[in-house]
Amino acid sequence: MNILLIEMNPFVPLSPPISLGYIAAFLESKGFTVKILMIGQDTPISKVNLDELIRTFQPALVGLSAYQRTMLYVLGLARLIKSVNSNIKVAIGGPQATFMPSEALAQMPDIDYICRSSGEITFFGVAQAVKNGDPFSNLAGVSYRNDNSDIFDTPAVEGFSDLDSYPSPYLNDVFDYSTMREAIMLTSRGCPHNCIFCYTPHAFDHKINFHSVDRIIEEIRWLNKKGVRRLWFADPNISYKWTRIEELFDRILTEELDTQIWLQTRADLVNTEMLKLMKRIGVDSIAFGLESASKRVLSKLGKHISIEKIAEAIKLAQNQAIEVELFTIFGLPYETMDDALQTLEFVKQNKVKIMGNTNSQQMQIYFGTDIAQHYENYSIRPLNPKRPPYLSIGCQYETAHMGPAEMKKIQGLWRAQSLDRGRRIVS
Repeated sequence: MNILLIEMNPFVPLSPPISLGYIAAFLESKGFTVKILMIGQDTPISKVNLDELIRTFQPALVGLSAYQRTMLYVLGLARLIKSVNSNIKVAIGGPQATFMPSEALAQMPDIDYICRSSGEITFFGVAQAVKNGDPFSNLAGVSYRNDNSDIFDTPAVEGFSDLDSYPSPYLNDVFDYSTMREAIMLTSRGCPHNCIFCYTPHAFDHKINFHSVDRIIEEIRWLNKKGVRRLWFADPNISYKWTRIEELFDRILTEELDTQIWLQTRADLVNTEMLKLMKRIGVDSIAFGLESASKRVLSKLGKHISIEKIAEAIKLAQNQAIEVELFTIFGLPYETMDDALQTLEFVKQNKVKIMGNTNSQQMQIYFGTDIAQHYENYSIRPLNPKRPPYLSIGCQYETAHMGPAEMKKIQGLWRAQSLDRGRRIVS
């Protein structure tokens, strides 16, 4: 049986989607034929191309990655797929789907399944059901709408705690290396923290699961052979376990692997020794979550980290000639205009370039976050109360201290000082 997996984000150029890569590798290990399609800002594709792909590949099941800002595109694509062949089953998964209310299916007529649990195992269950000709039997980890338009929720399903149990998308050559400029790596999944604006801790039940160092090294070695040296480690906190990350970095040095690395972690999970080792293995950029430089605001976000610790981590990284990026957000609960200006000033005072990920963005209120679940408690007033249930509040809100005009002004101040101001920055 053929399965088509689609990653679509028309706002930016796309790198090979690691999450879909894992799902594809898992499905292929179970005997399915899988194709991954990426549709990004620089993707030369048209409706005619898509029609032809669907007609020639003839997938029985299509999986679409869903995000807040791409949901309307996802629904349009699902409609196109069904117009070519109404018998194709369509599933959505990813950040927007995990905590999306089930009643959203009533307003998504071309979506058959919302995948909520572990991507590989959940989607494999759906694929098995479709293959067996009984697409709504023995399902887990999904909400679905049957042929009578009845909506059902199924029990959650656990993923593997040992990530090595999942086949590697790289070692199994899921991706086309001829066009790959960088490879996204995941050495772990999950986050144990409690940031009120973040969906990840809830999605992974506040746990972290890991790949072995041997598996990671094998993947890097394979990527080197394919000519890929630029690596993007997408773990939320790659240095969560110091002894593990030290072993990984030592192995990269010992095996003389050619790497150029971007990574992210918490500012309280680095020290001078670690940053020196990072520099030696080719880390040229490190990103820390700042969010707000107002002590009052930061203390209420559930991060449990201080401004002083973040400033210290920035300096330590800069001392090793590692470029620092800071994730910042405005429009946070409790934040005034003066608080927001403190964040911009902090970035400038600490000599962090306002470009790339350091360009500040308005907070997005996503499904699954504490803010989304209890927005009234944070004095947040949605501006789109009649939004369809497949969309979260997103950026359509005002707070007790800042309205849309103030947030637009803050965005303008950041853009005016951004080194990226010559190109489009997407909020």
